[in-house]
Amino acid sequence: MANQENRKSREGVVYSTATNFEYKYDAEQEGAETLTPQKQNLKVLLDKKQRGGKKVTLVEGFVGSEDDLKELGRQLKTKCGVGGTVKDGEILIQGDFRDKILDLLMKSGYKAKKAGG
Repeated sequence: MANQENRKSREGVVYSTATNFEYKYDAEQEGAETLTPQKQNLKVLLDKKQRGGKKVTLVEGFVGSEDDLKELGRQLKTKCGVGGTVKDGEILIQGDFRDKILDLLMKSGYKAKKAGG
């Protein structure tokens, strides 16, 4: 499973004819160290593209491990009382909860701001 996830993150590499080619992953992706909340620059925005007109609140810009991102996503979903998911380094919360999520992040010590219209 981990190998399959690594394949997906090889952006820009399509094919190599070298017999000894081995893709080198960014050190940032491997064992990324989670920054403290004060050093995080999170963006909270509303998105409804390619979602059948349904609105979701996105939290972007988290720097850290996947487990810490999932934990933050779980906390936000619980506080808002809605569903959501964590994928591609983003937290998706179902519905328009920009103000509430921004308030929750600020109270937790994160540097967060609204982005988009």
